[in-house]
Amino acid sequence: MDFFLTTNGLYGLFLLSFLAATVLPLGSEWLLVTLIFQGLPPGQIIMVATLGNFLGGLTTYGLGFYGSTFITTKILRISTKESSRAMKLYSKYGSWSLLLSWLPIIGDPLCLIAGSLKLSLAPFTILVLIGKGARYAILAYITMQSGAVS
Repeated sequence: MDFFLTTNGLYGLFLLSFLAATVLPLGSEWLLVTLIFQGLPPGQIIMVATLGNFLGGLTTYGLGFYGSTFITTKILRISTKESSRAMKLYSKYGSWSLLLSWLPIIGDPLCLIAGSLKLSLAPFTILVLIGKGARYAILAYITMQSGAVS
């Protein structure tokens, strides 16, 4: 799988970023760093990773919007504990908590809760794109500043 992803460059990054933003236990950061080391343009890498990760989050939002408790608990396997943590964050900070949608454990439930609470798509899109994009931009910047990238 690693070989497939690294040899397919931006396509592999899009796929992995999308899947990582669903409830699958995957991370896309390692591939972003790898592609920077391979010399692909950082701007393109950030945009592709952000778009893939946003669309994965949007899928989870859609499942919350149209889904049921059965989907969230039996198919997505979002635990009561994860859901409770995300709901506390969402209750405290409202839609602004979606800036944290990139975080492991609570990010996916945040998107799901936003959908289940029928949050308008415009604020969801803006906040999730900012959060996910900033994470990838910071990671790319740190990678570029490491001195190992020529």
